[in-house]
Amino acid sequence: MFNILLVDLTWNKPLLLCVIGIAVLYALFVNRLKDIKMYHKQPLFFFLSLGLLYLTIGSPLTAISHLSFSLHMIQMSILYFIVPSIFLLGIPSQLFQRILKTPIANKIISKRFLAPKLSLIVFAVLFLMYHLPVVLTVFTQHPLVHNGYICLLLILSFSMWWPIVSPDPQQRLCDGQKKRYVLLSGVLLMPACLLSVFSALIDGANNPFLTQITALLCMPSQSISIHILPPPFNTKYDQAMAGFIMLGIHKMSLMAAIRLGTERSDTQADKVSP
Repeated sequence: MFNILLVDLTWNKPLLLCVIGIAVLYALFVNRLKDIKMYHKQPLFFFLSLGLLYLTIGSPLTAISHLSFSLHMIQMSILYFIVPSIFLLGIPSQLFQRILKTPIANKIISKRFLAPKLSLIVFAVLFLMYHLPVVLTVFTQHPLVHNGYICLLLILSFSMWWPIVSPDPQQRLCDGQKKRYVLLSGVLLMPACLLSVFSALIDGANNPFLTQITALLCMPSQSISIHILPPPFNTKYDQAMAGFIMLGIHKMSLMAAIRLGTERSDTQADKVSP
């Protein structure tokens, strides 16, 4: 059984090359542009975001996360609530301004991104739809559609984090606006989190990804869940826990992003002042 499962536990080598390439370009830019003023933790944030991005969508952990509701929610939370925020925190403002002067980057950033509030609303709707059993079943049958949906959500997540931790100080919200935006974010994303909790309280839902593996192995769903992951995984408790986990990670990521963004702004302001 485990030999068959290991077929899908592969590393995404093209994505690894892209991540390494981005990391190398970042290091070259930072080293060559000596006049860039940086917050000392920014390189750590940037490289950490790339590492987490690869672990969540390019490593065997991607397949493993499909075996449990709670593991899946942890993967989604890291991908959409942690990776975009620390990636943007890792970009120095002056480096961003220089990149923005290039025609291609300027067009991508200014023309193709939705407004942050609109991105937040669209993301919340698509994120809720993603966790509907009918939609998940479609994704198990069409991997390309699933991957495209994940990429779309990732792009939207960067846009919705933009007004909180943007590398451009002029595009960040002030304190009052930021508090209202954070409140709106919590309200809009809460239905997706509560969906798991309500489903668990009512009757529980089957994990379609686990069901697909069951079909390949010709084994009952209950049997495979016991062998792969012990209780409470793939039980009502696991499903309810998944919703609370995502709520907690989202809240903590917002608080951390605001605090780290303030530290970055204060540090850069100190370096600019005589």
